[in-house]
Amino acid sequence: MLTTLKNAWNIVEVRKKIIFTLLMFVVFRLAAHIPVPGISKDALGELFSADIWSLVDTFSGGALKTFTVCAMGIMPYINASIIMNLLTICIPYFENLAKEGVEGRKKMATITRYGAIILAFIQAIGMTIYIRGALENPSLFSCLVVVMTMTAGTCFLMWLGELITEHGIGNGISLIIFIGIVAKLPSDLNTIVTSLQGGQTNIITVILFAILAVLIIAGVVFIQEAQRRIPVQYTKRMVGRRMYGGQGTHIPIKVNQTGVIPIIFAMSILMLPAYIAGLFPTNGVARFISGMFSTGSWFYMFMYVLLIIFFTYFYTAVTFNCREIAENMQKNGGFIPGLRPGKPTSEYLDRVLTRITLAGAIFLAAIAVLPFLASKFSGLDIYFGGTSLLIVVGVALDTMKQLDAQVMERQYSGFMK
Repeated sequence: MLTTLKNAWNIVEVRKKIIFTLLMFVVFRLAAHIPVPGISKDALGELFSADIWSLVDTFSGGALKTFTVCAMGIMPYINASIIMNLLTICIPYFENLAKEGVEGRKKMATITRYGAIILAFIQAIGMTIYIRGALENPSLFSCLVVVMTMTAGTCFLMWLGELITEHGIGNGISLIIFIGIVAKLPSDLNTIVTSLQGGQTNIITVILFAILAVLIIAGVVFIQEAQRRIPVQYTKRMVGRRMYGGQGTHIPIKVNQTGVIPIIFAMSILMLPAYIAGLFPTNGVARFISGMFSTGSWFYMFMYVLLIIFFTYFYTAVTFNCREIAENMQKNGGFIPGLRPGKPTSEYLDRVLTRITLAGAIFLAAIAVLPFLASKFSGLDIYFGGTSLLIVVGVALDTMKQLDAQVMERQYSGFMK
């Protein structure tokens, strides 16, 4: 990794992209400290003291509990992207757009942006209703200012992410989430130090927690890179005067095919009951529901695991079409050794995918509940755990691969000259 960074820094074009990306990070962190106007900070601290907001605050880099313009983060855009992916499978119009190449993807990106703005506006209305007690002047105009400010903050982050993707290194949206999570790390370290000084925990617990974090990182790297390679052979065929085919290749099936999407889906669904119950704090049924769906409850963790496993299988089935892959292989003269092309190949791929997805689903569920279990048994009130590490390590690996690819591209370009 250090060698890649050194080689990248020695190339002028790549160095400019790295510097641009770092400057955009600074802009993002500055924006994350601009407060929403008309909010009382004292009342705000009490509203976001519940456990359900701790994990969300981690993704926004601490902007939620301070209620800055970046409080909602980039999550509306991510949700819009997920919805667009699902619509691509369900609705023929979006499926045709996906097959139109560059122009189709541009149209889909535009629709995704508008969808993100609509979702951000709806989410901002809900957040404004939730924090109405913290408004210094709870008039309709003040509420509208808060809603528009938060929506504009999400739009700004969306634009910033696209700038990084176009002129910087890596995927801009992923890197904004990455920086938001990493920015919360000093606060978590301060929580550990405070717990040690106050006697709430001991040094042995902290050391064990650090060892667990290292093991989680190693596990995330292993699972992220792990894949099952299905061998594929192509028959020789004459096209004009040339002979094509005859070579062997493979189909890589990753153990973690879906990334963190199942976790985001499960988290969004489980947050909804607690969020609605929080709007009625004096109601007995609402308090019961809020307790059941609290992030520290065993019921929450049980439902969390079930939903993660379900959405892992669901999203894998949506993104990896075994039948389509088998048909494309057959059209191009490809086959898996020992299997007939067509339906037998499709059934074999489906069987392999089902088994390997189970391992990926169990891994995601274990990683997701580890921070809750660690906080429950260690007494450390920190949420920089499995989900955060999965995102941080995944984005870091992907960015380093893209950086290495750009370095190799410049080296080959220089060789060709």
